[in-house]
Amino acid sequence: MNRVKLNEQLSLSRMAYGMWRLGDDEDTSPARVQAKVDACLAQGITTMDQADIYGGYMAEEILGNALKGTGLRSEIEIVTKCDIVAPAGRHAQARVKYYDTSRQHITQSVEDSLRLMGIDQIDLLLIHRPDPMMDHHETGTTLDDLVASGKVSNIGVSNFRPWDMDLLQSAMKTRLVTNQIEISVIANDAFTNGDLAYLQRHDIKPMAWSPLAGGALFTDANASLIAIMRRLGDKQGGDTSAVALAWLMAHPANIIPVVGTNNLDRLRALSTAFDVELGREDWFEIYTAALGHEVP
Repeated sequence: MNRVKLNEQLSLSRMAYGMWRLGDDEDTSPARVQAKVDACLAQGITTMDQADIYGGYMAEEILGNALKGTGLRSEIEIVTKCDIVAPAGRHAQARVKYYDTSRQHITQSVEDSLRLMGIDQIDLLLIHRPDPMMDHHETGTTLDDLVASGKVSNIGVSNFRPWDMDLLQSAMKTRLVTNQIEISVIANDAFTNGDLAYLQRHDIKPMAWSPLAGGALFTDANASLIAIMRRLGDKQGGDTSAVALAWLMAHPANIIPVVGTNNLDRLRALSTAFDVELGREDWFEIYTAALGHEVP
């Protein structure tokens, strides 16, 4: 499988496995999680996407339990995130959901993530949400220090707008290597609101969360869009999900879809998206149907 090079030290698989639902599975045993990781690896999907908050602050530990006593750590890249504080798990006493990009919080979050996953280094740490209370000098220095310490290898962000990235980058020596944002066939604002243009201009590769719109893409409201994707997929042996993912990966920004599922059959079928090739007219036919009108 082709990989996406974020910098000289880090490349990610062309698609990532999103573990935000890992704790929602009825079976969270090490064997079950190992089966999911193995299914990914069999298809060349080596990037596992985590966050401290996933699964009520339990998903990282679930992954960590699955990694113990195996050689899986050496075969994967681990992405995780921090800065969201929600009234759950170890933050159950929080009175309100909020963001915390202070040195103390980020440093403690990283220590917790390393301990819970049983690893020595995080391959890619993302600041999960823009913090309106962020002191960019404190946050930037903290992130640089984590890289210097070896506890984190690379830094990125999630859900940031271009100006948020510029602000944080201005206080950092370490170069931000990605922005994980919502992009799908029907959540397509990033193509025209400047988000992808900014990333392309700075040669920063985007990651796309909820690339299938959390299932909303496949509702009756999108019947005509689904029919087009089904027609295009039938020609190449891919279903509508494969076409939707291929549509994202066809973009020259090198979008990395982060796909989450607890269904092993669906997980094993993710690689069918790599077999779907969409020409420019195919891409715009899907885009036009998603917009509900032709492009200007």
